[in-house]
Amino acid sequence: MKRKVYLDNSSTTPVDSKVLDVMLPYLSENYGNPSSLHELGRINKNAIENSRIKISKIINCGVGEIIFTSGGTEANNLAIFGIARANKNKGKHIIVSSIEHKSILDVCKVLEKEGFEIDCLDVDKNGLVKLEMLKSKIRKDTILVSVMHANNEIGSIQSIKKISKIIKIKNSNIIFHTDACQAVGALSVDVKNLGVDAMTVSASKIYGPKGIGVLYISNRVKIESMIVGGGQERGFRSGTENVASIVGLAEALEICEKKRKTESERLELIRNYFISQIKNKIKEVVINGGVKNRLPNNVNFSIKGVEGESLLLMLDDKGIYCSTGSACSAINLEPSYVLLKIGLPLDLAHCSIRFTLGRYTKKSDIDYTIKVLVESVNKIRSMSSVKYDKQ
Repeated sequence: MKRKVYLDNSSTTPVDSKVLDVMLPYLSENYGNPSSLHELGRINKNAIENSRIKISKIINCGVGEIIFTSGGTEANNLAIFGIARANKNKGKHIIVSSIEHKSILDVCKVLEKEGFEIDCLDVDKNGLVKLEMLKSKIRKDTILVSVMHANNEIGSIQSIKKISKIIKIKNSNIIFHTDACQAVGALSVDVKNLGVDAMTVSASKIYGPKGIGVLYISNRVKIESMIVGGGQERGFRSGTENVASIVGLAEALEICEKKRKTESERLELIRNYFISQIKNKIKEVVINGGVKNRLPNNVNFSIKGVEGESLLLMLDDKGIYCSTGSACSAINLEPSYVLLKIGLPLDLAHCSIRFTLGRYTKKSDIDYTIKVLVESVNKIRSMSSVKYDKQ
């Protein structure tokens, strides 16, 4: 039987067995509509509100500041569309980083057609926002800034607290949003400590079910709804609630927070071992992004002369699952815009591959991956006339 090694945890994670256990009753006997007044309805309504309380305690916000969505993409859409449209009378200037998820950047393209002005912040070679540029871009009519907590492709961790201070000093009326989908489980997501007014979380990145997410939005922030109808989620997100997934999200978030420190330390050790072995065993490897301010589970590198897609398919044949960029753009053969923004040449961007470790990753999995990687790279390079030397 083919060995299977899953190293694509930034794309999605398996559902934790404890999470599945708490979800199952709401997929079977507790099937009532939360809006119904009868007993089955009340059971489900209570499950939602108890989950809301649990989440609010973990991220340190008010219970009424939690909006459940269908995932990170919808939460990001609601944050950017909702805040921009609800506050356009105060200004139409928005600032985002150039390496945001497409669910932020593509929304901004739509808003530009509606008359909003979008400024994209440059990042350095490590994927970190240039803070002096942020200071220079803030204006009196700036209504929203969105900078992701940690990048999904290269794992770069932004200094959200520092960014928040800059924003509030320059213009205290600006609303600050962060996409924290990749940060949960590795970094603190205490919204008061971070100094954010809105934050996105997705269950599928933290061993919870797919199709459920959260938008934290401060009560002081005016926001316009995108999905109207039954008035659920205080009218900000209509539609019958996905009770089982909401319960699962809350449980997954609680488990991740409890494991955060020890799991981050464990993953960082394995990740550093992985990087050192790759650099020692394969010639002309470029690590994409910095190592210092990086998620503990993220390894993204380019191997000169080895196309990422070709290498991925060879690894897949050996039961190793990884990616060449973010999963949301896996069908697009264009090079990663994130890698281009950090200054990686086009040819190296095409040679990139991403491994993201997870809760079930063992050192033996990495040893197997290294062995297969070396064999695969040597095979691809043997068909090329170019000789490769160490940097």
